[in-house]
Amino acid sequence: MIGLRATLRVRMAPSDVHYGGEVVDGARVLALFGDLAAEILVRLDGDEGILRGYEQVDFAAPVFAGDFIEASAELVRLGSESRQISFVAKKTITNLRGDSAPSAATVLVEPLVVCRAMGTCHVPKELQRHARELYMPALPAGPEPGTEPIITPVPNVPSDPSEP
Repeated sequence: MIGLRATLRVRMAPSDVHYGGEVVDGARVLALFGDLAAEILVRLDGDEGILRGYEQVDFAAPVFAGDFIEASAELVRLGSESRQISFVAKKTITNLRGDSAPSAATVLVEPLVVCRAMGTCHVPKELQRHARELYMPALPAGPEPGTEPIITPVPNVPSDPSEP
């Protein structure tokens, strides 16, 4: 459950442009986050619930028409009705502007983070259709077992063998 992920890849269209005729409206990226939250909630609860709000949104870089965006979400906290989800959107291909042909684009060697957010969703208990499974977080690997037996708890051995 915790760690459940969803990912979308989309190309920003000219109809997504808002500011100054070139920059995509940030609300378009947030709409992708809403779709990702709905997918996670449907997989988890069988109901898309509602995205109640964002605790944090950081628009880190502009997005332009023709850019390819990969948005992903991960469930990070699970309450009885609330779910906290972490979101990130990265530009993977950018449309070249300026003196280049309108169809010119380039693959970014290192995807560029354009937006990060943390959001809280709500699914009322009466709408949760999937049974909760026991969740056990992954623990780090312990030491390699030795050849000596491990006895837990340590037996109470008297220091004097004649004592009962």
